[in-house]
Amino acid sequence: MHRPEDAIRVESMAPAAGLVRYGLAMQEVEVERHFAAPVQAVWNVYTDHAGWSAWAGFQESWLEIPGETDRNGSGAVRGFGANGIKVFEEVIDFDPPKRMTYRVVRGGLPMKNHLGEVVFEPDRDGTRIIWRCRFDSKLPGLGPLMRVVVRRVFRGALEGLARHSFPDAR
Repeated sequence: MHRPEDAIRVESMAPAAGLVRYGLAMQEVEVERHFAAPVQAVWNVYTDHAGWSAWAGFQESWLEIPGETDRNGSGAVRGFGANGIKVFEEVIDFDPPKRMTYRVVRGGLPMKNHLGEVVFEPDRDGTRIIWRCRFDSKLPGLGPLMRVVVRRVFRGALEGLARHSFPDAR
C-alpha cells in the first residue's frame, strides 16, 4: 500500500554543511540510464526480483516473500547476495510499469532509514530509468563512503540490465 510519507521527493533540501562534512546528513543517490527497449519490457525484467542474478551483478537473488496482489509487487520481500553479504528489501509501492518504491528491511549494510524509488519513463526510442534512494548511515562518518558504494552498485546493475535481452521487446 502506498503511503505518502514513503514517497521520495524529486526536490531535496541541502543539509547543513557541517552535517555533510562529517557524514551525518541523510545520503542521497540518483542514477539514470537509457534502454533501447519499451517501458513494459524493461519493467518486466527489472521487477523480476528472482532474476536479478542474471544481470545485476549479484551472485544470488530470490523472492523471499511474494507480494500481495502481484508476486513482485507491494509487500514482496526480495533478497540479494554477493561476497557473503545478504540484503533484504520490501517493495512498498508498485505501479506497473511506471514506478516502484522499496526499503531495506534487514541485511549486512550499515544503513538505516533507507527508501528507494525506481521510475520508468518513455524516452526517445526506449525507456529511461531513474533510480534513486536515500538513507542514513548506522555509523557516523560512513555515509559518504556508503553513498559512493550504492552509486557504484546502481550504475553496475543498470549497465548489466542494458546488456540483458528484453524478451518482451517488440
